[in-house]
Amino acid sequence: MLFTQTLIPTLREVPADALIVSHRLMFRSGMLRKLANGLFTYLPLGLRSFRKVEAIVREEMDAIGALEIKPPVVVPGELWKESGRWETMGEAMLRARNRLGGDFVVSPTAEEAVTSLVRDTLASYRQLPLTVYQINTKYRDEIRPRYGVMRGREFTMKDAYSYHAGAKSLDATYEAMGAAYRRIFTRCGLSVIPVRADSGAMGGSDSEEFMVESAIGDNTLILCRECGYAANVEKAACREEAAVQGADTPALESIHTPSVKTIEQLCAFLNTGADHFIKTLIYRARNVALDLSTAPGTQALSPRQSPGDAQAVYPEAFFAVAIRGDLEVNEVKLAAVLKASEVALAADADVERLTAAPVGFAGPVGLRGLPLVADLTVMAIPEGITGALAADTHYQHVVYGRDFIPWLTADLRTVVSGDRCGVCGGALYEKKGNELGHIFKLGYKYTRSMGVSYLDENGAAQTPIMGSYGIGIDRTLASIIEEHHDEAGIIWPMAVAPYQVIIIPISYSGPAKAVADTLAADLEGKGIEVLLDDRNERPGVKFKDADLLGIPYRVVVGEKNLERDMPSVEVKRRDEKEARLVAVSQAEADLLGRVYGELSASA
Repeated sequence: MLFTQTLIPTLREVPADALIVSHRLMFRSGMLRKLANGLFTYLPLGLRSFRKVEAIVREEMDAIGALEIKPPVVVPGELWKESGRWETMGEAMLRARNRLGGDFVVSPTAEEAVTSLVRDTLASYRQLPLTVYQINTKYRDEIRPRYGVMRGREFTMKDAYSYHAGAKSLDATYEAMGAAYRRIFTRCGLSVIPVRADSGAMGGSDSEEFMVESAIGDNTLILCRECGYAANVEKAACREEAAVQGADTPALESIHTPSVKTIEQLCAFLNTGADHFIKTLIYRARNVALDLSTAPGTQALSPRQSPGDAQAVYPEAFFAVAIRGDLEVNEVKLAAVLKASEVALAADADVERLTAAPVGFAGPVGLRGLPLVADLTVMAIPEGITGALAADTHYQHVVYGRDFIPWLTADLRTVVSGDRCGVCGGALYEKKGNELGHIFKLGYKYTRSMGVSYLDENGAAQTPIMGSYGIGIDRTLASIIEEHHDEAGIIWPMAVAPYQVIIIPISYSGPAKAVADTLAADLEGKGIEVLLDDRNERPGVKFKDADLLGIPYRVVVGEKNLERDMPSVEVKRRDEKEARLVAVSQAEADLLGRVYGELSASA
């Protein structure tokens, strides 16, 4: 390909809104242009690398028996109402109505569309297991799209969905997907960190994210150097403190604490540490799918049950949450425990109404009319201090099991650096990361709510169990640049480079032109992708652009080297400092061996 016959509008200046390396370099190298906030156009150079990432993903999906399909991007809203996510997905989901007044969704994800397809085609257990995938456009109406294609509104994802007759079959596909993901990211030249993760709005049980380290990452990773434990902070657990008995603890005692409401104020007032306190917070939860029939204060709530729902859902419920005073509640964990679509701290007016006490004096002792959910750390506090449900009053010598008994206990704490690993006891530490892929065991969340069934060996109707597996194509491409660059530009891994060789004649005329044209034609004839810089530009401009574009091998054709006893060209790999002189007669074989050697090593 001649440089003058393609569209590579390189820039010397960095766009004002480009805050991260990949965003800057994708614009400067002419890969990408912005159409609107969060919406981007891939230009020819960028699209070539984009398609190569797609191809790697497609090859690995095909290799494990997944079948490619292409569902529409615009999906009937009725399917989302069947699954229950019409109400729970929030404003990030772009809804639309057609001229007939029908509700539609511009897909943020494809569980409903694919499950509808399977419902219409699945009849017998002989069709299972079934794994299908798409590489397709999605739209999520992000409040603040940023970092270029790392977090855009429209993007491309590979989504795979598997359907099974039983959990063992799902386990096998889940493991095969995990292995395929590791191969995909290795072939793309990425160093990923697989971490345990929360399933969030997707639902389901087991979940694993594939992260890349990033200073601007949206995720906090909790890691252990000793044993390799890795989890998203939303899911991370640490070593539990041993529970204590309160037999020898002094009796509960009320203390006067005038105008003392916060943990910090209590620490100063009582001259003690925050780890001696039992902090009690009131939360409002939405769309709670937990059985609340035995929970205090919830008997008057009216659950909602849609056709096909496996579990009644309470649109709104309030809970008291107790945790050690120096810790923070992990609201993702809390939502998972409550099987809620959303949890948030209750408004002050609700706190005062539900506790019959001013804000800042809630506590678990004597609490009536609210389900109490306690973090596991509360069990290990030997003599706790907590609000007494009265103004300017706290209790001391509070003991779990003697003075209060929660309705539920669970791991609700946010793990931080310095906590001890629950696997080996080593010190945990934090890193920031960006998610590239996520695999889930979804269970029956969608197949039950959408009425999917098949006939088993005995002719009885059964519901298949389901898995979901996603990879962001745009984000993977941007992450490759984040990991592979220097101050001069991109350094592409061979497998995803837009071109594999760039040939730069110092002057595109005379003997240099003849050698450049011949070498380019010979390499292209052997399947090598070549960009020939035929522009009438100064050599320095061409060299700077070659470094910016990041094409793995640069060949410089100059008359001085052609006039040697052995006519030669300069060959330089993008990440090497020095060029090598290679005889013109050997240049084709040299480059073929190097390019195909690297492609084979990454396959």
